[in-house]
Amino acid sequence: MQIRLEAPDQPEVLALIEELDAYQKPLYPAESHHGIDIAALSRPGVLFAVARDDGGRAVGCGAIVLEAERGELKRMYTRPGQRGQGVASALLQRLEAEALARGCRQFLLETGYLQAAAIALYERFGYRRCGPFGDYVDDPNSVFMHKPAAPAAG
Repeated sequence: MQIRLEAPDQPEVLALIEELDAYQKPLYPAESHHGIDIAALSRPGVLFAVARDDGGRAVGCGAIVLEAERGELKRMYTRPGQRGQGVASALLQRLEAEALARGCRQFLLETGYLQAAAIALYERFGYRRCGPFGDYVDDPNSVFMHKPAAPAAG
């Protein structure tokens, strides 16, 4: 598996994001959907990573939106057939490392309460629940999490 920072507007990557939306949209009411679109993912200050299998096929993706010294995880997704193989962990580690190298000091995220596997992944990586941040409002469908960034080894 390879994980690289790539442009999100590739057809294969767009298909991943469409799969993510198809999975999440039936789970929550429209006002509880907080995914960002391709234009926002393509802006400066957004790190977008793609996981590719040994054949070069996109099997997962994720992003961190950097703002000052904070980074918000967005659009984390692994295709169902590749789950349990470390794809999401590798994506998360790569995104965090890239954000740290750019001065990020705190990681934040919002996910849905029904995404137990995602919540468990984030907890394994040191994320803890917190209240809404930024423009978010309290929402019973949302789980907000944060994690201080570990200083880079020097």
